[in-house]
Amino acid sequence: MSRRPITGPVFAACVMLLVASCATTVTGQPVSVFDDPFKVAGMPAVDGPTGLRPDAEPPTREVENTDGSEIDELAAAAISDIEDYWEITYPETFDDYFMRVKELISWDASGLENSEFCGAFTYALVNAGYCFLDHTIGWDRSELLPGLRDSFGDIAVANVLAHEYGHAIHHQARINEKDTPTLVVEQQADCFAGAYMRWVAEGNSPRFTLSTGDGLNSLLAAVISFRDPVLSEDEFAPGADEHGSAFERITAFQFGFTDGAKSCAAIDEKEIIQRRGDLPVELQRDQTGEWPVSEESVNAVVDALDTLFAPADPPTLSFDASMAADCPDARPSPPVSYCPATNTIAVDLEDLEEMGKQSAQAEAIGVIAGDNTAYSILVSRYMLALQHERGGVALDNAEAALRTACLTGVATTKMTEAVTTSDGNTIALTAGDLDEAVSGLLTNGLAASDVNGDTVPSGFSRMDAFRNGVLGDEERCFKRFP
Repeated sequence: MSRRPITGPVFAACVMLLVASCATTVTGQPVSVFDDPFKVAGMPAVDGPTGLRPDAEPPTREVENTDGSEIDELAAAAISDIEDYWEITYPETFDDYFMRVKELISWDASGLENSEFCGAFTYALVNAGYCFLDHTIGWDRSELLPGLRDSFGDIAVANVLAHEYGHAIHHQARINEKDTPTLVVEQQADCFAGAYMRWVAEGNSPRFTLSTGDGLNSLLAAVISFRDPVLSEDEFAPGADEHGSAFERITAFQFGFTDGAKSCAAIDEKEIIQRRGDLPVELQRDQTGEWPVSEESVNAVVDALDTLFAPADPPTLSFDASMAADCPDARPSPPVSYCPATNTIAVDLEDLEEMGKQSAQAEAIGVIAGDNTAYSILVSRYMLALQHERGGVALDNAEAALRTACLTGVATTKMTEAVTTSDGNTIALTAGDLDEAVSGLLTNGLAASDVNGDTVPSGFSRMDAFRNGVLGDEERCFKRFP
């Protein structure tokens, strides 16, 4: 979020870029993710075991340069499983025979071994990748894969390798040209990984399981942990090793998970540009991207929302958090609560300030945190006030939670344009803000909660509702979630 005196124009971005080694048109019967708030792309959202099965079939592939470690065994099992999936899916998708990658190569990035992968020395190469020069896949067994497993579980290792195998698939299928932007091929690989994970979630894998509740939530958190830093306009070069934002990366994964591998080839530069709309992807020279939460900033954000949405009866803002407990028709949803009976938004400023801080500990495990982690929750309570004024919809059920997430997405897009407030400042979201909201949706779900602070169990569904708002409008949200 940025704030400035109105001495000149302010341009804003709400997209953060990703690091990783590395509206879609599809055919067939569509799977609606909106039929039931407690379903994930047509599957029940349930918790359960996630990761390597206790009785997993052994790997069918051997690993070159392995040290015989558990992590290499896990990686070999993952590649074997991914190949089982593509043995079935590749002929159906591309009407051709599937060819496995030639070799799997492991290395120790922290060691001094004299090894290479794809022409590069592996010392300090904390990465995984597909090498199109010799049709191989390799990984660092010392830091990258163990770190993923420790933070997000076995399934995160399988997902990273499914992404790398996605590069092998689009290379084998020749669905890209030599000059295809990096962003396109990375989004396609995320989509292919999502399609494989749907196969796992449906119980088809002989080696892995994935629950559609907590397991998929954790996996999505792992997906957004691989991201590029937010760049300034001096550093950003469109098309240069660009991987997309966490928002975009999850979107591509969800395309594959929901619509299957055939949808992934539909991701091209035109589709991504359309999906991004007019949102820039870098910070302006004098932007930090962060505006610490304070009474001033909260007032300014609410003032901006009044301007953008112009409700006939704008909600009253209060910093007396205790008044939420006296609301006759809603329970408190700290750190920000909305009471329909009094049309009041009550803010616990101290807790909201804490939620909006960037955390080195969170960043260390790939969690995105910042000012818009907090502001998105504030915005969501304002969106409940808009629903209350409109009338005709419940505010205390699962549909309301997803409708709120959707409308918060609408507000997010609106706030990427500078808004002049009554205090003489301009307010705008900046690069990284969208991903901070996405991280909050996956971790606490408050921006996708009903008037009582209750959310749906699936982060996948919360994210999908939010994205529909970012890419749509208010009417779309009310139609999707009546």
